[in-house]
Amino acid sequence: MIGAIAGDIIGSVYEHDPIKTKDFPLFHPQCRFTDDTVLTIAIAKAILDDRNYFKAVREIGRKYPHAGYGGSFIHWLRSTAPKPYNSWGNGSAMRVSPVGFAFDSVDTVLQEAAHTAEMSHNHAEGVKGAQATALSVYLARTTQDKTLLRREVADLFGYDLDRTVEDIRPSYEFDISCQGTVPEALIAFLDSDSYEDAVRNAISLGGDSDTLACITGGIAEAYYGPVAPPIRDKVQECLTEDLWQITEQFCRRYGMQKSNHRGNLTP
Repeated sequence: MIGAIAGDIIGSVYEHDPIKTKDFPLFHPQCRFTDDTVLTIAIAKAILDDRNYFKAVREIGRKYPHAGYGGSFIHWLRSTAPKPYNSWGNGSAMRVSPVGFAFDSVDTVLQEAAHTAEMSHNHAEGVKGAQATALSVYLARTTQDKTLLRREVADLFGYDLDRTVEDIRPSYEFDISCQGTVPEALIAFLDSDSYEDAVRNAISLGGDSDTLACITGGIAEAYYGPVAPPIRDKVQECLTEDLWQITEQFCRRYGMQKSNHRGNLTP
């Protein structure tokens, strides 16, 4: 989960100033956490407590009203009686990585990922984006097999993963949809040789950089193992005390030391 948060922080300065290169400072002096981090941590808190995703997202989201939410989500967050608004936006995918770390069967991962999405992003593409991201985290940590991950996610969700970062980068533009973000974030991971390389791949596409890197970063951490201490330290430095406490608690319970087993694809 720290890998997802770090990806968000690293990509934050390029969200509105996209770049098409992997050559950039890993942590820009103006980098910060955004809504991707806030809602990822909210999902983690729900898993730690009672799986009430709606309650946790509303509680923590409202504590950080200026984190950079989209307009429809702001309305949902402020509403006294919020309803799902049929969103296909990538907000459902950016916040779901804790599900892939916490649960230990394909069926449960897919079910819980859907629950995290449906309270707001109940469009089929919004749910699919969350499920594909969570399943990728799960498969990355339990199988350590990129070929299997590519095949299973493509077969289950219909994403075109037979591309490379170099194929995508020249014509890719800012895209807030799940269907225009999640496959590209997955390819950024599949084309990488380390956590840092994966995040650099994602940001270099020149799109919704913090969200691309958040999705890619969670999967990359699951595959490559815990992020390097300097990255972890920078995440702690950037987060508020309450957000870091939830993050640390989640990592103690569902950390990589508990994720090195091999899992079967069949639930």
